Amino acid sequence: MSGKEASSREGRLMVTLERLLELPAADLRQSLNQASELLVRALGADKIDIFLLDPEQNTLRALGTSKTPMGRLQRSLGLDIHPVANGGSIADVFTTGDPHITGHSDKVPGELPGLINELGVRSHIAVRLVVEGERRGVVSAHSATPEFFSDEDLRFLGAVTHWIGALTHRAELVEQVTAAALAQGRRQAAEELITVLAHDLRNYLSPLMSRLDLIRHRAEHDGRVDDRRDADRTIASVARLGQLISDLLDVGRIEQGLFEIAPAPMDLIALARDVASTLGTSSVEIRVEGPPELVVVADRDRLRQALENLVSNALKHSPPGKWVLIKLTSELIAGAEYVHVDVIDYGCGVPPELLPRIFDRFVTNGHASGIGLGLYLASRIAAAHGATLAVSSHPGSGATFRLSLSASGPPVPREAP
Repeated sequence: MSGKEASSREGRLMVTLERLLELPAADLRQSLNQASELLVRALGADKIDIFLLDPEQNTLRALGTSKTPMGRLQRSLGLDIHPVANGGSIADVFTTGDPHITGHSDKVPGELPGLINELGVRSHIAVRLVVEGERRGVVSAHSATPEFFSDEDLRFLGAVTHWIGALTHRAELVEQVTAAALAQGRRQAAEELITVLAHDLRNYLSPLMSRLDLIRHRAEHDGRVDDRRDADRTIASVARLGQLISDLLDVGRIEQGLFEIAPAPMDLIALARDVASTLGTSSVEIRVEGPPELVVVADRDRLRQALENLVSNALKHSPPGKWVLIKLTSELIAGAEYVHVDVIDYGCGVPPELLPRIFDRFVTNGHASGIGLGLYLASRIAAAHGATLAVSSHPGSGATFRLSLSASGPPVPREAP
């Protein structure tokens, strides 16, 4: 190769790289389409494709394609999607990592008929696309002219593909940051709306409960047993609504740093039995196992709130005929007594993909009712006590939520000097 040809190739490479680096941060498809336009001009090809792997379908999809006649024809025919299992030169490059070059695609064994017969491809070069050290796709150039590409073109494509990998990574980061910001904005708006609604709803509950209590007393005084029973059930339902509103308001207090506890000696066994008696149903029994007494220093009301949320969650996922177990134990760790409260159900378990987010706000498990605040509040109440809340579960084998806290109470924060 003459010095003039080498200089021309290096100049073409530098100009293409400079223009790639100048591309603005955009969504992935737009970035790859812009990169394909730069490459099609640099190589004089009839079509440039930047394929990325869809791992779920094991398919290479051309997210970036030049706006040339051959490129538009490819999209209209649906030939911008290549299942890896179908073979062909593009799939071979992705699988083996070996670059591909030919001036007679119609003579390549196993080449996809659509490229040859429908698009009229004769010359083809392709290299594997690597993003952050991971095999992600293929960059491919086509021409309808036989013997169109040279070995220098293939080396040029390989050099540029390294930068396309960096461009792909940058575009994916932009998409991730944008998606995270949108999700955060939606979450904050939802939280503000829920808090406002909870405040307004609570204003209506007090007169409603007073009126229901009056109806109940009248029914009792007049001996109307059925009406009294209906009033009791309605009062219980409104009380549950009141607890939901309290949970919603507690979320707001947690976010504002206003969530406080008042620790005092209490019997965990008595609390567990009280919760079991309150929440037990005719279809799902709640059993309590533990010593006769287990005294800890904690905020009884808040701990009850956490335990009720854990038990309510277990009830939602327990099939009829099974039971929910509250198991209480204690152990010495480094000379200090710690108490464990295990809430165990025998339902379908927590899906593995949900486990890392199970204590996040507004996360629900499958078809269960609720808005996804109970476990979040239980975890924050545990944290306020200097305790831990963890979950262990296997699909089909139920779940165990373990609350572990110091029997002597939460640690006292040191005062600043």
